[in-house]
Amino acid sequence: MDVHILEIIYVAASILFILGLKMLSHPDTARKGNLWAAVGMVMAIIATIVLHKKDGQSIQNIPWIIAAIAVGTVLGWVMAKRVQMTAMPQMVSLFNGMGGACAAVISLIEFPHIDPAGGMMTGEVLTIMLGLMIGSVSFSGSMIAFGKLDGRINDIRSKALSVINIILLFGLVGMGAFIMMQDQPNTVLMYSFFGAALLYGILFVMPIGGADMPVVISLLNSFTGVAAACGGFLYGNQAMLTGGILVGSAGTILTILMCQAMNRPLSNVIFGAFGGGPSGGGDSDVGTIKEISISDAAVLLSYSQKAAIIPGYGLAVAQAQHACHELEKLLEDKGVEVVYAIHPVAGRMPGHMNVLLAEADVPYDKLKEMEDINPEMCNVDVVVVIGANDVVNPAAEDDPSSPIYGMPIIKVLDAKNVIVMKRSMGKGYAGIENSLFFHEKNRMLFGDAKDSLGKLISEVKNI
Repeated sequence: MDVHILEIIYVAASILFILGLKMLSHPDTARKGNLWAAVGMVMAIIATIVLHKKDGQSIQNIPWIIAAIAVGTVLGWVMAKRVQMTAMPQMVSLFNGMGGACAAVISLIEFPHIDPAGGMMTGEVLTIMLGLMIGSVSFSGSMIAFGKLDGRINDIRSKALSVINIILLFGLVGMGAFIMMQDQPNTVLMYSFFGAALLYGILFVMPIGGADMPVVISLLNSFTGVAAACGGFLYGNQAMLTGGILVGSAGTILTILMCQAMNRPLSNVIFGAFGGGPSGGGDSDVGTIKEISISDAAVLLSYSQKAAIIPGYGLAVAQAQHACHELEKLLEDKGVEVVYAIHPVAGRMPGHMNVLLAEADVPYDKLKEMEDINPEMCNVDVVVVIGANDVVNPAAEDDPSSPIYGMPIIKVLDAKNVIVMKRSMGKGYAGIENSLFFHEKNRMLFGDAKDSLGKLISEVKNI
């Protein structure tokens, strides 16, 4: 009877996961969706502890399990409360890596308990091997991504490393097959396989440039989902299987969409990444920069009919999203139509700008995706670029020697006027010069984004 109740609860939890994921597609329902999915997870955990039995025996060491859950809950709560929006990608990488580590640990624990009577060439052993390899790669790769995003680890730019990675990947597959051909579980080989998978995860992410980190985070997230699904297969746990499939499929779809947004195949991201290294293309000055004063910028914006704001990582660094929203409301009070133009890979993780603006209560219908805003850009009087760089770089369209050539960008030069707010003339995350800064339509407004927006708000109020 307990088994049937447990299965029903797993199905209910799976439904909550699916509904929660669906609700995450819109800011108005995202918080509720997150809670629904969390309720599903709590249901699955409690039901497993109380109702799960193996060979007629209930789960043991419940106090230790509860203590571990309590420690993880407290740590997760504190980290989520304290994390700055600029450090959100790092936290996502860290938490994603923990999920991969859990999947790998499951495989390490279950491997010695394999019954060799039926041989090692079974679906159970294959699931364990895949869970260990994918989970380990996700863990170590996510830790390297965390270090890169946090500025603690630099890229290793070497074509030889790509060759080494391919050899190591084939070696892992061969080693896994060799382990499965043994007569009984060999823990020494298994831990060697585990170490090699960790090494591959490190070397897999090391050569990938900083500008491609959003794609890498999404890809590693899909790896964690697949590894978790392997655990669901292993235990016959529907909730774990559904959760893993949802994470894996969502991460895969998002990875594909982000690659399409950059007009690059995934293989090019992995083996031909740009960013963080020596720049190529567009490095020489193509003209002189022109600055604009706060008062002139305020007048230009106040007497416009339509303005577009393009947020970037610099906006997140300055924590200027609330000031940006205040400026938007002031301009609307003066009859100016204001929209936000969002590039799919702006920031350091998928949807970074959407999350940032949602935190400032910017209405979701004001956010325009790149493919929607570009046809409207010719009707925009002023574009204000705040901290964005590579996603508005004209080199992607007119400089075949540029590493980002072919990547779709927000076409700011189609607008009548452009104002770029930056601290300095520093290069973007891709490490290349931006010819937009020297264009005759553009004016530079130097300074901290939050400080500049504050002064701009004061000037607009006085007009």
